Amino acid sequence: MTGEAEDTGFPELLHTVIDTTEPRMLAEFYRQMLGYVYRPGDAPTDGRSSGTSAEPEVPDWLVLTDASGNRKLAFQLVDRLEPTTWPATDIPMQMHLDLTVPNRTMLERQLQRAEDLGAELRVDRTDDEDEPLYVFTDPSGHPFCIFVA
Repeated sequence: MTGEAEDTGFPELLHTVIDTTEPRMLAEFYRQMLGYVYRPGDAPTDGRSSGTSAEPEVPDWLVLTDASGNRKLAFQLVDRLEPTTWPATDIPMQMHLDLTVPNRTMLERQLQRAEDLGAELRVDRTDDEDEPLYVFTDPSGHPFCIFVA
């Protein structure tokens, strides 16, 4: 072998990219929600660009990794974003993240954390004995679920 990863014949998922009008705000939401860290060079600085402008830097791309450095989520700046209207069908969900916890106690703890970080609860399905869950939208309007696996 030449030191390269074994060719499995399949592409490998690098990370999931989420569009947002505010990459730093949304990256910070998920950093705190999931315990991820910024990729080297993406962490916030003093808010200033390296140029001579006095305006704060607005990043157009940020990446979060797990503690081992594996890329998990990326955030891409877009000019306009229409949040889902789900469960109404005007603007579909299009994608969502599924997050799991081991038990109902942790599920309730994560409800409070998500709301404290700025998530909006959309559906409470904790009465489901087989798969209790909450569906939220993040601060940019993207849906995500937290449920007992």
